[in-house]
Amino acid sequence: MTDVEMNEADSLEALSGILERLTENPYDISLHAEHIHIARLTGLDEQVDSALEMMTAFWAAGEQVWLPLIQHKLDTSNLESLEDLQAILDLFRRAEQDYLSITILQKHLQLLVDRYEHFAESGNGSKGPEELFSPEWTHATMAKVVAQGVGHLTKSHVLWDIQRDWVLERLQNAPEEEKEVIAYQAEAMLLERLQQPHSNFEETFQAYSSFTTNYKPHDQYESLLVKASKLRARSVKGYQLREPMETSLEHSNFSLEGYAYYLAAERRRKTPDLFVVQALYERAVAEADKRRFAGEAGAEEALRTFWNDYVDFLRAQDVDAEQLLLVLRRGMRSVPASGELLARYMRFLESNLESEEAAAEVAAVYEKAQSITPLQSDVEQLVATTIARAGFEKRLIEAGKAGYDALLQILTDGIGRVRKASASGDPRLRLEKYLSTICLDAEGLQANALIMWEDTAKHYKTSYLAWTAYTEVLTKQHMYEDVRRLFRDIAPKHLDWPEAIWDAWLSFEQLYGSVEQIEEALDRVERAQIQVNARRAKEAEKAQLAAAQLIAETQASSVPVAEAPAPAAAAEPTAMEIDSAVANEGGAKRKAEDEGVPEGSKRARVEEQHAKLKRDRENCTVFVAELPSGVPEDELATLFKDCGVVREIKITQLPNSLVATVEFMERDSVPAALTKDKKRLRGKEIAVHLAWRSTLYVTNFPEGADDTFIRTLFSKYGEIFDVRWPSKKFKSTRRFCYVQYTSPASAEAALELNGVNVEEGRRLSVYISNPERKKERTDSDANEREVYVAGLSKLVTKEDLETLFKTYGAVKDVRMILDDRGRSKGFAFVEFENEQDARAALGANNYELKKRRMAVTLADSRVKPKARTPGHREEVRNRSVRVRNLPAGTQEGLLQQALEKHAKIKRVEVFTDLGEAEVELENAAEAGKLLLRPDSIVFNGSTLQIAAENTTGPPTSRPIAPPSATSGFFVPRNAVSRPRAGLGSRQRGFGSTQGTPQAASSSSSASASAASPSATSASNRGGGKGQDDFRKMLLGGK
Repeated sequence: MTDVEMNEADSLEALSGILERLTENPYDISLHAEHIHIARLTGLDEQVDSALEMMTAFWAAGEQVWLPLIQHKLDTSNLESLEDLQAILDLFRRAEQDYLSITILQKHLQLLVDRYEHFAESGNGSKGPEELFSPEWTHATMAKVVAQGVGHLTKSHVLWDIQRDWVLERLQNAPEEEKEVIAYQAEAMLLERLQQPHSNFEETFQAYSSFTTNYKPHDQYESLLVKASKLRARSVKGYQLREPMETSLEHSNFSLEGYAYYLAAERRRKTPDLFVVQALYERAVAEADKRRFAGEAGAEEALRTFWNDYVDFLRAQDVDAEQLLLVLRRGMRSVPASGELLARYMRFLESNLESEEAAAEVAAVYEKAQSITPLQSDVEQLVATTIARAGFEKRLIEAGKAGYDALLQILTDGIGRVRKASASGDPRLRLEKYLSTICLDAEGLQANALIMWEDTAKHYKTSYLAWTAYTEVLTKQHMYEDVRRLFRDIAPKHLDWPEAIWDAWLSFEQLYGSVEQIEEALDRVERAQIQVNARRAKEAEKAQLAAAQLIAETQASSVPVAEAPAPAAAAEPTAMEIDSAVANEGGAKRKAEDEGVPEGSKRARVEEQHAKLKRDRENCTVFVAELPSGVPEDELATLFKDCGVVREIKITQLPNSLVATVEFMERDSVPAALTKDKKRLRGKEIAVHLAWRSTLYVTNFPEGADDTFIRTLFSKYGEIFDVRWPSKKFKSTRRFCYVQYTSPASAEAALELNGVNVEEGRRLSVYISNPERKKERTDSDANEREVYVAGLSKLVTKEDLETLFKTYGAVKDVRMILDDRGRSKGFAFVEFENEQDARAALGANNYELKKRRMAVTLADSRVKPKARTPGHREEVRNRSVRVRNLPAGTQEGLLQQALEKHAKIKRVEVFTDLGEAEVELENAAEAGKLLLRPDSIVFNGSTLQIAAENTTGPPTSRPIAPPSATSGFFVPRNAVSRPRAGLGSRQRGFGSTQGTPQAASSSSSASASAASPSATSASNRGGGKGQDDFRKMLLGGK
């Protein structure tokens, strides 16, 4: 349908269709917008008016709806008739109650001035002070209209100036007997305005100066101006303080994010200014409504947030109940599908009305909410509404004014509506928990809780939360055998977090079971673990294969044939080349193909490496989501070309969406790139945000946690783009990762996991990965702040070490390395708050603690060792292997997790340019185990090729570097400096030969030369389960 007038048949058909849909769902604002659009295409004014009026009946409307209605009313009314004028004024009042509109208020004032002057000149106006367009009525009405927009710092003068001009003109033309009264009104108006922050404060002061000159005694002029200057000082300062924010808001094109930032800054003030903040909320909701009506994604959510915060702010400011009630009712017209605002409204009614009146009003409001389709289809809003209604009923019960029947009905109905609204229901089971608490606390209702949880567990078949809650209720009712049978049934089943079920079962048996029952539970849990791990591995392989195929297809389609790299010459790198790469502290590794490349190419490569040193990915990258299918890289480059120089664009096809990352050369390009948010690409709105806003820094998870564990835990909050794991080649104790979602909302929702007890005594830490707080969320400099303590007595405790080392400075953490029995292995790591204190702590070397002398050295694993025993290089080679055929973008942390399922890994180093990795194992026997595996290992869709390094033959693609010029021994690229333990202790590190002759012998035929071994210990025994998209598996199983 084009934007031309339709013929009669088309118009009737289109209008009939949209009206039918509106009848079914009148609270869908997009249908009203479509209705208005179709009505305008008909060219029939009555259809347009009907469509506009219909929207105002169900929704609060902005000036885009009210202005056409008002103009049509003005055009079709008799402006000489007071009756018609009253109807117009009523229309203005309706419009002004919905949203703040300076344009509508200005139009209202102009009508008042025009009609006043017309009736004054004609002599046909009202004579009584309370009658329409009398001087007194006009003055009072204009003051009310101006007051509605007077808080708008930059545009209120548009309204106030009309009132000022009218009052001063009336004063000038008034008879002498009336001038004193009008002059008093004018002075009060001017002095009040001087105390309000506004943009043209100088003009206002000049108007007061002129008024004083003309209508005040001359001897009072100076004193009056001094007094006025003092009065306006605070308001002038207030405006100047906010002027940068107003400018910034204007430059952002009055974006909703700009309003949110402005409001947050105002509310953070020690004493928020009600005058300013209230007007700012009015401006924010008006702008959000305008964008919602235009179909902008996210505007509805922003509008709900603004109204909820507005109500909370007014309540905190202790405004009178009448004012708060007016805002609540306006908000309910604006966002009728907001259950959170509806909950606030019900609580207000309960607090401010008599119990009987409140009960009737709350019941009516709740009943109406059930007819609002958008609310009934939104789980979050449904839960908020139902809990508010149930809370009101519960308090009536506590006051002895009601029974339980109504409350139970409200909650059970609410649970049913939640499950109907979404196939996944409420993963947090909030209504179920509420109902369970009510039933368990009330006498004679405990059976209801059991019935409800049984039904809930059957409905949410894979929810560990439902099953654990069910077992807890059974336990409280002392139904131990039922609990035991339930655990036996569900332990091996496919749940979203089976580990939680297993832990709950074991805890239950420890409390209520016999020795035989405890051992039976342990045996069944062990069998369940085997089954679950096998199932996860199988699903992981499928997901990895699918992901690899998608990535390969995306990469193939985004690289033009002309840009495809030519096959490199089959030349092995020379030892000298590798030595050069090793000596480079920057960590860049030269390729053999660099030899023989034209000079121009070499220059370009040097410039590229120089640029990489300056990369600031976190601050220079934006994340682009909700891309239309098939968008190529060049189309995104065109979209962002006006923002700055683009360094790199990566497009990734996820199972449910197409996303991209756009990295700029300079961080100054990012603000401009963020303005592309909500822009349309191929007719579809895209989402653009800072990449770090949707990224979480996660740490303090169990040592056995792997990629599957993290994805399972976090996938319930939204689609995961990537999980990045740190390399352990420099520090084997690193235990953190980054979880990146496709939207900031998902990341913010997942913050609820922060502080969750995922293991006894271990609380998960989850934070937004803000690059400005990088020092607080990474261990990038931990090596310099950490000391390694060896030679400890088995009697030494963590508290002993804290007491000793805090004498050198603030201690951040002490990590005692314990054996299976929880006893010290004789060494520990002490991390200080700063590097200077760590170096000072070296003074504790040889200190005697509990009759043992300890050795203290810096834990920096990248410090070159002072000496090595002969044969060290061969020993490292004997327990190292070469892994080839790695998929593109392999993470060292993920590869280590995958290999740890098959052998004990000490260090992994990936060479991206070769698609290979060096893997150093705990000993030669472990290396032999990995080499002699009968089954192949599949990693991210690629079958790994594992080969031994040659200890005597020709070098592999990464040969061991020749001896350093500064040392008689071979120094690997990432050598580890390990301290020597105190007297009587076994030596560790480079000064010892750890492999036994037997192990060396057994692996001599299948050993390899290690490229850059690291002696970092404490391998992760977490039982990595592969790099799978476990979320996809869960969704497929539901």
